[in-house]
Amino acid sequence: LVFNVLSSDVVSMNQGMMIGAAVVLVYTLFGGMWSVAMTTFMQMIVIVIGLIWVSWIAGDMAGGFETVVSKAAAEGKLAFLPRHGEDHSIAPHLINYRANLAALKEAGVTRVLAVCSAGGINPDAGPGTVVVPDQLIDYTWGRRQTIVDEDWPVSHIDFTRPFSDDWRNHVIDALAGTGVGPVDGGTCAVMQGPRLETAAEVRRLASDGCDLVNMTAMPEAALARELELQYAIVSPIVNWAAGIGAGGIDVPGMAEILEEPMRFIRTAIADLV
Repeated sequence: LVFNVLSSDVVSMNQGMMIGAAVVLVYTLFGGMWSVAMTTFMQMIVIVIGLIWVSWIAGDMAGGFETVVSKAAAEGKLAFLPRHGEDHSIAPHLINYRANLAALKEAGVTRVLAVCSAGGINPDAGPGTVVVPDQLIDYTWGRRQTIVDEDWPVSHIDFTRPFSDDWRNHVIDALAGTGVGPVDGGTCAVMQGPRLETAAEVRRLASDGCDLVNMTAMPEAALARELELQYAIVSPIVNWAAGIGAGGIDVPGMAEILEEPMRFIRTAIADLV
């Protein structure tokens, strides 16, 4: 895709894939010649840094993440839906999750990657880390949890594993390729919002086995399963949950902490496309 963008469609997608494969092959062979003088560890450092640098330069020349995503959207490979609205004006409990997922289904989407910023509870899920949960507990109330109503036939879904395993694995691999080192697995608590939790509530979540807490993964995950969409979430951790970190929660400071993990997430999304 990057070569296709850089060449203004002169290089086809298939030709771009062949060029990319050739670059990797040459780079690997060149790294192998260094094995006489360098340890395997040093070779891997050089290869990883080099590939990240090449990807960054190519992406920048192509116009950055936004251009890559726009190109993919134009080719029908990507749909972007800001659940909180373009100006982040819709609170978590007011989001029309049913309409959002139905619109994605109608647009032909088969896989959904939801970005859900979160507070960290587990010591391994501190601010700045990226978590790809594999379980959740729903503490929300009053939200329309299902597409089943009087106009929809009654159906029951298996929700033992709320996130799609294969899709999760693809997301984890893409994130790992950016160098971020994602936390693989964990239980996500989904709270009502828009307020943050009390320290006592977070102690309860911890005792329930939760590793992080957000406000939007439900009923999104359940609706995706009902609509037969593969669904996974990636959670950039923007703060320690209430009562865990020293002092109170710096709500304005969350945006600054979010910038670094989102840089890796954007790169991973471009790779997944």
